[in-house]
Amino acid sequence: MADQRNISEWQAELGRHLRDLRLRQNIDQRQLADQAGVALNVVKGLEGGKGATVTSLIKVLRALGREEWLGTLAPPVSVSPLQMLKAKKPTRQRASPSRGATRV
Repeated sequence: MADQRNISEWQAELGRHLRDLRLRQNIDQRQLADQAGVALNVVKGLEGGKGATVTSLIKVLRALGREEWLGTLAPPVSVSPLQMLKAKKPTRQRASPSRGATRV
């Protein structure tokens, strides 16, 4: 079943995750803002679930050492569904009887 959270709930959850991560690294909001190169209000807004620009979010994630989170949003597709459809179907192969074997 699809997740039925609204945008505000998603923002609040992301904010809680960012806050928890910051606290585990034992840095305050001002330090994070300085390390990320964003205003203190940006960090407060993100943690408070108020949202921010994608650029600000990326900067904060980099400062927290969590850029890999971005890769989980849209993992690369390894095989194109169209390529699979166009791919040639393998021919059927049968095992041949071994030499010298007698048939029953």
